[in-house]
Parts: sequence; structure tokens; C-alpha cells
Amino acid sequence: MNRFFRFQRWGPYDDAAGWLRGLAISVAAAFFLSVVGAFESSRLPFLPRLGYWLFLVLAGWLWGAFVSRFFFRGRLSRLETWTRVGLASLTLSIPFTVVVAIASMLVMGSHFELADIPILIGSVLTISLAMTAINVLVDRHGVTTASATPAKFLERLPLKLRGAEVWAVEAEDHYLRLHTSKGQDLILMRLADAVSELDGIEGAQVHRSWWVARDAIAEAKRGDGRATLTLKDGAEAPVSRTYARLLRDRGWI
Repeated sequence: MNRFFRFQRWGPYDDAAGWLRGLAISVAAAFFLSVVGAFESSRLPFLPRLGYWLFLVLAGWLWGAFVSRFFFRGRLSRLETWTRVGLASLTLSIPFTVVVAIASMLVMGSHFELADIPILIGSVLTISLAMTAINVLVDRHGVTTASATPAKFLERLPLKLRGAEVWAVEAEDHYLRLHTSKGQDLILMRLADAVSELDGIEGAQVHRSWWVARDAIAEAKRGDGRATLTLKDGAEAPVSRTYARLLRDRGWI
């Protein structure tokens, strides 16, 4: 199993955790679509309906994982995130509409006229957009973006650090060590809460105990399967495997 995940590096599914996360999201989506009887599937009894949606959603998940490698890795990964979401969803929807049409004819006895094709493509595209967006949002945990609005977290800086650039936040027991352009200090706060308030500063969580600002990185080193980010103040932030793929996709390491 580990060998399979090691070589199947497709888009957001770059490791075992990514594949399992995508699988869980797909199964949950299939169950939801079955319960609500989406797109006229309510004509089927529940168990056949669930089987119908499980087949379609899981097949779409595998196809989407393959398609996503072209939009979330390589040159196209430089495009704006939601542009890539739209392009990837459109690319996977058009051919997959054929699969949906065949499955609907075999399972529900559906019959499609030429005029029904745009509606069917639109339905497949809607689900594809939702599934792709959910996977991207879940995959971007710990990421903060730059904006003109000051990060709320800046209000928590101790007086001696007010006006400083926040370079990194490091968890130490129940406290956070702040690495800034004016030095270091400790505050009582959870890292997860800090990350949510750091939005407005471009950065990312790189380890379960570290969040690092993009502009604070002086050097990125890789070796022995691990990466380390050296900050402007000389501190070294470890990069765990959980976050390494995200940082590679963003060009940090």
C-alpha cells in the first residue's frame, strides 16, 4: 500500500493522507447525493441509488485525481487557485459526462436527447466544481494569504513588538513563541487559533508546531528526505511531510 501511494503522485493526492482524505470526501458526497435523490435518482430504491452514486463519485474521484496533476503541479500551478479549480473541473466534466450518461441509461433506464446534453454536462460540472473546491479548501489547511487588511493577529503582539513584521509563530507547550523583526516573545494562545488570525500575511503552517511567513525565509534546505526553513533571525523551522507537498507546490522548497 505504501508503495502504491509513493508512486501515484497526482495533484492534491500526493501521499496516503491525500488519497484517504479524497476518498472520505467522495464517500460522504455519494451518501449525501443518495439521501437527497439528486438529479432524478430518487426514482431508485435507496440501496441501488447509493450504489449508483458511489460508483459515479468514486470513478470521478479517480479521474479527477489524474486530471488535477496537470493543474496543481507544473506550469499551470502558477495560475490563480480558483482559475485552476474551474479549468480542472471543466476538463474532467466533459469526458466524464459520457460515463454518467451510460450509467444513467443502464441503472435508471434514462434516455437522452441531443438537447439534454448541455443540461447533463452542466449537472456533472456542478458536482465536479463542488468536489474539486472542497478538496482544495481542505488541502489548504494552515495557509494564510496576503491582503491590504492588517492581520488580526497583529493586535495580539506584546507592546515591545508592536509594529514589527511577524516572521514565524512557534508552539511551545501552551504558549506561542513569536519570531519578529523586533525580536522574540511568548504569548498564551493555540497555534490553530493564531493561524486563523494571521490571514493577511502570506504564510503557511509548515509543521504541527510552526507557522512561517513567506517573506521571512532566508534559506530553504532539503536533505535526508526532510526540509528545513532558515528564517531571517537565524531560527530553523522544520518542515514535516504533512506540509511538504503544499510548500513544494507553492515553490517554497
